[in-house]
Amino acid sequence: MAGKFDKQADFYVNGRPTYPTEWYSMLAALTPHHSLAWDVGTGNGQAAIGIAEHYEQVVGTDVSEAQLKLAMPHPRIRYLHTPLSITDDELVALIGGENSVDLVTVATAVHWFELPKFYSLVTRLLRKPGGVIAVWAYRGIVVSPIFDPILKRFYDITLPYWDPKVKSVVDDYKTLPFPFESVGIGCEGKPQQLDIHKRVNFEKFLNMLRSWSPVNTAKDQGVDLLSESVVKELESAWEDLN
Repeated sequence: MAGKFDKQADFYVNGRPTYPTEWYSMLAALTPHHSLAWDVGTGNGQAAIGIAEHYEQVVGTDVSEAQLKLAMPHPRIRYLHTPLSITDDELVALIGGENSVDLVTVATAVHWFELPKFYSLVTRLLRKPGGVIAVWAYRGIVVSPIFDPILKRFYDITLPYWDPKVKSVVDDYKTLPFPFESVGIGCEGKPQQLDIHKRVNFEKFLNMLRSWSPVNTAKDQGVDLLSESVVKELESAWEDLN
C-alpha cells in the first residue's frame, strides 16, 4: 500500500467525509481503559482526531509520508511514519509495547493490509482483557433519486480500475477475515451497517471522487475518468437538486 495514496493526499483532506462523533463515543464505551489508542493507516488523521477526544494518547501510523504531512495536529496524537521495512518487534515497541493498547482502529484501510501479519500485531498489542479492535469503511453513496443513477454510471466505469483488494469493501466487509470476538457491534461475516449523513457542496463531493483509488489508477494509465464532460454531467445533476 506504500505510496498508493500519496498522489491524492490533498483530495483526502478536502474530500473524504468525516465519521460521526457518536461512533467514537460508542467505541470508547466498549473499552474499560482509555490510556492508549492506535489508529492504523491514519492518513491525514481523520479518525485519530475523533478518537483523541476519548483517549489520553493516540498513535496514528501510516506508510504514506505524503498523507502524514497533511495530518491534523492534536496535543494527544503522535503521528508516526511506519515504512514497510519496519519489523514487527520494532513496531510493537514503537506503539507502546505488548498488552498496552486499549483500542485499535482502522478507518477505510484494513483491506489494503497483509491481514495475517496485521492481526498478529493487534493480538500482541491489545490490552488483555478489555482491548478492542474496530475496522470500518465507506460504502454506498446516496444523494437523491435524480443524482444517484448518474453517479452509478460513473461508478460502473471505474470498476475495471479497482484493485482486487477492494472487493471486501464492495462486499460491505462481509468477506473480510476478522478473527476477533464480537463486542456487540458486528462480527466476522456480519458487519454492522452505519449511515453517515453529510451536507456538502459539489466541489467537496468532487474531491471525494478524485480521492478514489481507481480514479488515480486510471489516470496513471492515461485514462481520465473524471473528464470535463463527466464532471459537467455530475454538476448539472447536482444543481438540479437545488
